[in-house]
Amino acid sequence: MKIVEIQNSRQPLKSPINATYCSSFFCQLRGLMFRRSLAPDEGLLLVQKRENRSESAIHMLFMFMDIAVVWLNASKQVVDVKYARRWHLFYAPQSPAKYVLELPHKHIEAFHVGDQLQFNETNLA
Repeated sequence: MKIVEIQNSRQPLKSPINATYCSSFFCQLRGLMFRRSLAPDEGLLLVQKRENRSESAIHMLFMFMDIAVVWLNASKQVVDVKYARRWHLFYAPQSPAKYVLELPHKHIEAFHVGDQLQFNETNLA
């Protein structure tokens, strides 16, 4: 399992977020379904093959927690941020996205449209 450390170049985070890099179909299909919680510095980074609004959309079915969702384009610039509520049918970004970062909902204020993020591979796994 590949873990990437997420940093915000525009607004440094109090502590970095360690996100599981999720590029396979089955990893993305499972996502965070059936999870009851995330550690404060934990996240999931869904990686799409291309920038697209529909392919980067998510559902919250079988989710037992609310989360913050940050969509990024291929340049890793934030294009949308939403508070996603459990069991909500559908969330899509306002602009095409290649990356979908799912985080504990407390991080919703740490990301804004236009922020530039960095991914650094870690040795946590």
